[in-house]
Amino acid sequence: MLIESINWMAGGPQGSGVDTASTIFGKACGYGGIYVYGRREYHSNIKTMHSYFHQRVSKQPIGANIADVDLLAAFDAETVVRHVGEIVSGGGLIVDSRDLFVNTLGDIVTFNEDYKNQIRNFQKENGIGENINDYLNYTKQRGIQVYPVPYMDLLKEIGGKLHIESLSVLSKMVNVLTIGVSFALLKYDRKLVEEAIKTTFHEKIVSMNLAAVNQAYDYTEDTFDTKSFKYQLEKQPANEPRIFLTGNQAVAMGKVLGGCRIQTYYPITPAADESEFIESHEILKTKTGNQEAVIVMQTEDEIAAVNAASGACLAGARAATSTSGPGFSLMVEGLGWAGNNEVPLVITYYQRGGPSTGQPTRHSQQDLRFAMHAAHGEFARIILASGDIEECFFDAAEVFNLAEKYQMPVIHLIDKGMANSSQTYAVFDYTKVKIDRGLIVDEKELEGKVYKRFQFTEKGISPRAFLGTKNAVQWCSGDEHNEMGNINEDPLNRRKMMDKRIGKLEVVDKEVPLEFKVNFFGDQDSECIVVSWGSPKGAIIEALNQLKEEGKSLGYLQVRMIHPLPSAYIKKLLMGKKCIIDIEDNHTAQLGGIVTEQTQIKPSHFILKYTGRPMMTTEVYQAIKAVLENKAPKRQVLMFGA
Repeated sequence: MLIESINWMAGGPQGSGVDTASTIFGKACGYGGIYVYGRREYHSNIKTMHSYFHQRVSKQPIGANIADVDLLAAFDAETVVRHVGEIVSGGGLIVDSRDLFVNTLGDIVTFNEDYKNQIRNFQKENGIGENINDYLNYTKQRGIQVYPVPYMDLLKEIGGKLHIESLSVLSKMVNVLTIGVSFALLKYDRKLVEEAIKTTFHEKIVSMNLAAVNQAYDYTEDTFDTKSFKYQLEKQPANEPRIFLTGNQAVAMGKVLGGCRIQTYYPITPAADESEFIESHEILKTKTGNQEAVIVMQTEDEIAAVNAASGACLAGARAATSTSGPGFSLMVEGLGWAGNNEVPLVITYYQRGGPSTGQPTRHSQQDLRFAMHAAHGEFARIILASGDIEECFFDAAEVFNLAEKYQMPVIHLIDKGMANSSQTYAVFDYTKVKIDRGLIVDEKELEGKVYKRFQFTEKGISPRAFLGTKNAVQWCSGDEHNEMGNINEDPLNRRKMMDKRIGKLEVVDKEVPLEFKVNFFGDQDSECIVVSWGSPKGAIIEALNQLKEEGKSLGYLQVRMIHPLPSAYIKKLLMGKKCIIDIEDNHTAQLGGIVTEQTQIKPSHFILKYTGRPMMTTEVYQAIKAVLENKAPKRQVLMFGA
């Protein structure tokens, strides 16, 4: 039975190879022309705590995860306990046969007391005993097929074939065994899986991992009735070359294509992956065969990172820094300096759970207002929020144009959900990326003239000369200054400079095309409009498509440029609507509040999530449907995800 969409999950202790297994799974599906959407969830410690990875695969493009799990590959007993309730009837559970008699409350030491109470209630409500085997009997009663696999026995057989006696070496391949069992149950082309293995591992260990995946394939086909498992993956025709990448990688690639040649950072989750990806590919080949380089600088702290990036911008480079909430907090003074000096600085901001250290490896959209108002005083900045991985790529290039054209800092606002998700796309059309460096003057244009770096102009945008340009003496200061850059606290000068800097936001609002600032999906004439921003996009679109099939028509406004907000358009669109649903991953409905402030139109309903897990199509669909059927409170809080 070919299923339109299959949701596969792997789970196990942090450091057990869950990510690698999921990478192989996604690659193998991609090689077969199947679309993939993957999502990684992990604790902030390095090892031992539970982590898991969803991989949703489909014949059609997909943009979010769903709650139901069709096949769960459990690396350990904890994964069974945490996720058994998510497996659908008719689905499958792959489990290590060594875990059958693990006591859920006595042997699994990573459960805290609160979660143990949840387990006790779950066991009591469903009549489940204390051992994993009792859980497996429960799953069988729900029509779930269980596949116990003796991983250590299989590894010993592999060791005998390869003449490897060390179990510590062999045990690292349990993740590959789960891949072999999974794809054998799904009756997927073994050659495609082997190709994914070859492109994932270093050539020195490819052979042993190929042996592992084939051993698992053979064991599964010889031991289990794979025909009885209703799910099947089949290679699909791909009419175009495709790419499989994460949000971090998309941003890195977009930056480089957009001309970024200096990237500064201090390591922080989940932003650091972007800088490390650039660093691993920092030597570039041009079309002419020449080489260029991107300088990636790891600084001693975030204050140094933001100021170093500003210095590079002043010298003429396209420069950026990348960080998350706590790091951005430290950057704020440098951000204010860049705003005062009209520096075309780009800050890529990956939101994660706060406040303070909060949830270092978890998702949120809690920092919108912080990004809008951070730093003392008032100055112009642009905030652009991407909604999916493809937008991350193109926006990462375009933000440099915005920064240089309007000579102000630009904050590219992303979140952990997009950073650590992975998705299949047709290879991006790189020709869409254009470079616009704005109003730049050189030494010839300045011959015989007095250069005024902060010259008053009609639009407030002054001629910009790079530091070191002949005939372009200039000053940069944290203090208020005149057109030359010299410190000047005169009231009239102060008023004119403040008007100049902040007035550029009106220019941005007028000149940047509306189709760049917002996206609209669905029926504009509908009485019910969904308003959102950032990564809920995929789940919202899929939910609206499901509701459309049921005869319910809605519209969805995705706000991309949040500052300056295209308030006139939004007000016109929302005026008179009976139902406005604000959907965000934060507690206080921050975009909804900003829209209300600037349009005087308040959403009628809020669908919010702040558990640290991104929204899934399943819960968004259910929540919107409840609103449409007048069965929902004004404020719904979503809770899916372990």
